[in-house]
Amino acid sequence: MSRRELPRRKKRPAVETKPPLQTRAEPAVPAMAVATPNERPLLNRELSWLAFNGRVLDEARDERWPLLERLKFLCISENNLDEFFMIRVSGLREQLSAHLTEVSDDGLSPLEQLVLVRKGVQTMETGQTACLHEELLPRLAASGISVLGWSDLDGTQRQAAREYFLRDVLPVLTPLAVDPGHPFPFLSNLSLNLAIETRNPDTGEVRFARVKIPPTIPRLVSMRTIVEGKKKVRAARAEFLLLESLVQANLEELFPGLDILSSYLFRITRDADIEIQEDEASDLLATIEQEVRRRRFGAVVRVEVSPETPSQIRKLLMRQLEVQDVDIYDVAGLLGASDLMALVKLDRPDLKDASFTPAFPRSFGIPDGSIFQAIRQGDILLHHPYDAFAPVLDFVESAADDPKTLAIKMTLYRTSSDSPLIPALIRAAENGKQVAVLVELKARFDEENNIVWA
Repeated sequence: MSRRELPRRKKRPAVETKPPLQTRAEPAVPAMAVATPNERPLLNRELSWLAFNGRVLDEARDERWPLLERLKFLCISENNLDEFFMIRVSGLREQLSAHLTEVSDDGLSPLEQLVLVRKGVQTMETGQTACLHEELLPRLAASGISVLGWSDLDGTQRQAAREYFLRDVLPVLTPLAVDPGHPFPFLSNLSLNLAIETRNPDTGEVRFARVKIPPTIPRLVSMRTIVEGKKKVRAARAEFLLLESLVQANLEELFPGLDILSSYLFRITRDADIEIQEDEASDLLATIEQEVRRRRFGAVVRVEVSPETPSQIRKLLMRQLEVQDVDIYDVAGLLGASDLMALVKLDRPDLKDASFTPAFPRSFGIPDGSIFQAIRQGDILLHHPYDAFAPVLDFVESAADDPKTLAIKMTLYRTSSDSPLIPALIRAAENGKQVAVLVELKARFDEENNIVWA
């Protein structure tokens, strides 16, 4: 999610702007004098964004909201930070690698901005971790929603979880060793991985391996699914086992005959920005489609690890992923916490805001009348989301079948995959009407969906 998808809330007092990051492909950053925000006539774009996301995090801390609403804001702030690295931080790194000397409007060089951004992100991640592990998760557990690790399971649950692992998880895992004969595997953007050290008990040889936590299985595995009706199921509680914890506890199944010395979770973020020179693109649709495919191979801009990750693992990741110390972020909590958004879908209305029903304008309440009759009586202003969107859908669908309609011309932006608008427009074209639609191909992170519609 991004700023456009934030739920509407009452205004809150602005939070203090938090300093923030740094670079790679450059030597250690020297000490430098950087102007404080109060000394600059303009706000830095990147620091301003971090301040905005700090206010999102403040909503997660606000005890006036129900628990699952607070968790939703925490997940939004985590997801926003991912996008910040994929777009904003990657852009600063490109400026730095291109040796651009031009400063931002507030007078900061790319390197100075990266230094401040890193500090701000570290502060933000500390706040996110504290909010999640010290406030939200304990209170959710007290309310009957628990996120568990392997150590939280009793003997019966562990046996059931192991059976689930062997049956449903093990077949989709692919352990990959790294040695002179096996190159370091490609790591997809935002993927969660295990860095594993194994030792051959016969030769004493220590080797590194990587296991990707499969995205095809829900990261939060319901204990009801695992235990499948056995005696220990507590129906009154919603308990979920973290998939990575389940995999870590059963690594011996992936490396038979080897000793598991250690395993550490890490998560990477890649450059996902799309740069297109529209005046040089003969076919904008094909160009964007090609750039979307390339996005998955962008340079790594962030590696998140647990603070316990040893130096030899960090150095290996830095070497193989072509990053530096400043690209490594210690996260003393759950990596990729935005995945907890799945909990928001639970049927717990007591932990959510009351549902909101948009108003249906009285203008459309004409007995046995069509939407065209309502429009003939006067202009109608719809204010979304407070007014229902149904009249808009009704308008397009009615126009698609209306014999007097000659043409439909409209703009589509961030259209959902199940939108009834597209079938209606197709039906209109099949009915002989002129249909002209402007599709915003460059809506960030919606490009693939819009390419399909276009």
